[in-house]
Amino acid sequence: KPEDQVPELAASAVGKVIGEMTEVMIHDVTNPPLGARFYSYACLAGYEVMALNEPAYPSMHGVLNGFPKIEKPEQVNMYSPQVAATLAMLETAQKMQPSGKVSLAAYQARFLASLKTVGFSEPILTGSQTYGLAISKQILKYAKADKYNIISTFPRYEPKKVKGSWYPTPPGYFPPVEPYFNTVRPFTLDSASQFKPAPPIPYSEEKGSAFFKLMQANHDVALDLEERTIAAFWDCNPFALENKGHLMVGMKKISPGAHWMGITNIACLKAGKDFAQTLKISTSVAIGLMDGFMTCWDEKYKSNRIRPETVIRMHLDPHWKPFLQTPPFPEYLSGHSVVSSAAATILTHY
Repeated sequence: KPEDQVPELAASAVGKVIGEMTEVMIHDVTNPPLGARFYSYACLAGYEVMALNEPAYPSMHGVLNGFPKIEKPEQVNMYSPQVAATLAMLETAQKMQPSGKVSLAAYQARFLASLKTVGFSEPILTGSQTYGLAISKQILKYAKADKYNIISTFPRYEPKKVKGSWYPTPPGYFPPVEPYFNTVRPFTLDSASQFKPAPPIPYSEEKGSAFFKLMQANHDVALDLEERTIAAFWDCNPFALENKGHLMVGMKKISPGAHWMGITNIACLKAGKDFAQTLKISTSVAIGLMDGFMTCWDEKYKSNRIRPETVIRMHLDPHWKPFLQTPPFPEYLSGHSVVSSAAATILTHY
């Protein structure tokens, strides 16, 4: 019968949902680690729908820490796995992102309307909605158990009064981002401290020391046009401040995770990946970003390294400014470098 026919959904549907999530994050000024958390659970919801319907895509049960056995909803016979997966992503994102309910619900309505115009029947769409919502509820329960929601009950982080330690930077002097992110349940790591990096160069104010030489090199560097262009491309500070006379204007941008999820979508489209493959790769990258931020942030608040802007102004030049605005968390490790390495390794694998 005509209503039993289920059209195929384009692989680009996955990237469009992720793009809509990114727009919400820009609006909400979502910090980088938290953004990775949103992407990972939304993608997991979509992926688990495909895992229940495609033998080639095994569930994450038994793979991710504490991940439950996802159950199919009962009495849903007419549905599209692809549409249900997309709706599971949207339902999960709506519940997790602060402003998600408004903008993502509007996108979901437009998405469903567009499906009707290309031949999806009302019973198929209704069944897909029921299916996607049922999977999303199970993923949201798993997400709640990662203990991110109790971080707000922890003591307010105070800068350490030790030489060489991180201190809030101008112009906003914002408090540190996610100092307790290492307490969240990781997806694949045994803990946020599983991988220990080499320690940073010991802090020293002696002019002949390795630290002082590194500080001097940062101060003296002159960026050429290509270097400035590269730096601007990777400038993923979600909320940079700009002085305009007596006003201070906030500039909202994507975060590093959003940048890499966008790159993932581009790579999948260029490689001709289908819907299920794109969802699997996007889920893998999002999980890599989440665990990458966890292990990086664990080190950041252990080494608690001072920012170049702070120490250079103290010892070399009180008026010095970096080319890109300093984000509000300790210097070492580099968040961009950690999650970019993780994402690039995963994309190279696929």
